[in-house]
Amino acid sequence: MTPAQPDAATTTATDVVDVLVYSDDVTTREQVRRAVGRRAAADLPRIRWTEAATHAGVVMKAHEGDFDLLVLDGEAAKVGGMAVARQLKTEMYKCPPVLVLTARPQDAWLATWAQADAIVEAPIDPITIQQAVADLLRAGASR
Repeated sequence: MTPAQPDAATTTATDVVDVLVYSDDVTTREQVRRAVGRRAAADLPRIRWTEAATHAGVVMKAHEGDFDLLVLDGEAAKVGGMAVARQLKTEMYKCPPVLVLTARPQDAWLATWAQADAIVEAPIDPITIQQAVADLLRAGASR
């Protein structure tokens, strides 16, 4: 019997997906990270989280980074995630999928205007947000 060797096909750069989470509230960013965890699903790569707390920070990181998904807080102060989503979808040639966190179900129409790919309502339910993140990561991988 020989020791287990990692399969070359499974040890590639795709073993990690990059997700940018934006909120001016550190608690919201932490809730998202904890609810989703290290992997959104067993069949998906590990998540490398990057955080942004300001409008300027999220825009700069989104343009400079190579993110697989953006999670934006629709309730962020000054510039909310829906405005950021609309801006990035307009400015970026290949904008990654966008998940917007909303406070109320009535905000769904605004998230649609912002061209969000998915919406998760507060309070953040771990199962709901994990499923939304997994679906968007799978859809992005198939592009």
